[in-house]
Amino acid sequence: MAARIGVIALLLLAAGAIGASYVFLKSEPPIPPGREEVVFWHFWGGADRDVVEGVVRRFNKSQDRYFVRAVAMPGNNLDVKLFLSVSGGDPPDLVNQDDPIVADWAARGALTPIDELASPEEMEQLHAWLFPAARRLTEYDGRMYGLCNGLDIRALYYNRTLLQEYGLGPPQTLAELDQIAAKVSEVDDRGRIVRAGYLPNPDRLWAWGVVFGGEFHDASTGRVTVDNPPIENALQWMVGYSRRFGASEVANFRPGGQTLPGKTFALLPLTESSPHGPYAAIMDGQWHVRELTESQTARREKGLPVAEYGVCPLPPPPGGRRRAGWVNGNFFLVPRGADQPEGAWEFMKFWSGFGGQEFAAAKTCVDGGWIPVSQQVVDQPAFQTYLTAQPLFAEFVALAGSENQLPIPVIPGAPFFKDEMNNTASHAMLYPAEPVAPQLEAAARRIEAHLARQNGEE
Repeated sequence: MAARIGVIALLLLAAGAIGASYVFLKSEPPIPPGREEVVFWHFWGGADRDVVEGVVRRFNKSQDRYFVRAVAMPGNNLDVKLFLSVSGGDPPDLVNQDDPIVADWAARGALTPIDELASPEEMEQLHAWLFPAARRLTEYDGRMYGLCNGLDIRALYYNRTLLQEYGLGPPQTLAELDQIAAKVSEVDDRGRIVRAGYLPNPDRLWAWGVVFGGEFHDASTGRVTVDNPPIENALQWMVGYSRRFGASEVANFRPGGQTLPGKTFALLPLTESSPHGPYAAIMDGQWHVRELTESQTARREKGLPVAEYGVCPLPPPPGGRRRAGWVNGNFFLVPRGADQPEGAWEFMKFWSGFGGQEFAAAKTCVDGGWIPVSQQVVDQPAFQTYLTAQPLFAEFVALAGSENQLPIPVIPGAPFFKDEMNNTASHAMLYPAEPVAPQLEAAARRIEAHLARQNGEE
């Protein structure tokens, strides 16, 4: 009972904090006369927050009907804050998210479908206008519940200079990636990895499973298919690295290649004496292009040796998918009960570029270093100029339109699904002597049981 009271008190405290924030927000600055306020919650901070506020200013100047007020809501409890605001009858008008929660929120009746905001003609145009990956991120149960405004694509970064020293080029096949790992990796006399040609990250089974030709979920039957042969083969290949270098050594070395805030990207040099970092090749997203460019500039200014880098699609095995991988991104959601859903829709279109606003969206994507959600934005002269100056970033953008970029399944229980697969892959790589197939079969049963509970089937 005491624990329950504590939880209730915590929720009431959070609700009070949200209410207080609204009082503060609505007190300054004043809404221009004749405008309707659109309250927009987002998670961006630092330099990205400045970009967001710039988009808001441009939108507010572009018309005289709505006035968007951006509210930074950092932290991991945005869902709790949202549902408290919905239950309290005072939700924001617009939320931006990047977690796989669309189906959960939609199934709970917390979201307004886009077809209630857009006309039938707009919906038809929107479907053709968006990249397939951008559509998939917010489609649930035959309806679109959000509008994607930026894609995150994973590809293979590589140290071109280092590979050339070994007579190697960018890998076009999985066998060539394995060759990089075999030839470029270095271990010391105690068997510790000093440099990795390549090491798989267990959290990226989502990408490699797709590249190997697998599907994690069958939308037509609702069946969890994480134990199908392509995904089993992908995990088996990943586990092979633990067998080759030693599970504990891979586990110990790999955290240096993680991309948590404050971490140095693993392709970057750790010392001034060498232009090479701890990895020769690593899978990651487009946001690291800026880090690589800044590092190269800083080293040139100091007269230090500089490595050249490249980006290529994830190399497939025989019979696998090309230009494939795991995609996610940022998307707008309109809570059910919002005061200004029409204003939210207008701002969503402005940011993404839909409805003839591609020019404004191109500037937004250049300012933020974000991948557009439509080829029509990519084709804008301002964005093409940006890609010419950033050829590594251009490689990620070229993958954005591929049919083979797949998100985590958009179903209720997707966050559990995501964590369960990551945990299964981590266990398999830590214990490479254990057969992979039974682990995936057990994961499928756990996920299916969880999904059944989500749907009230048990």
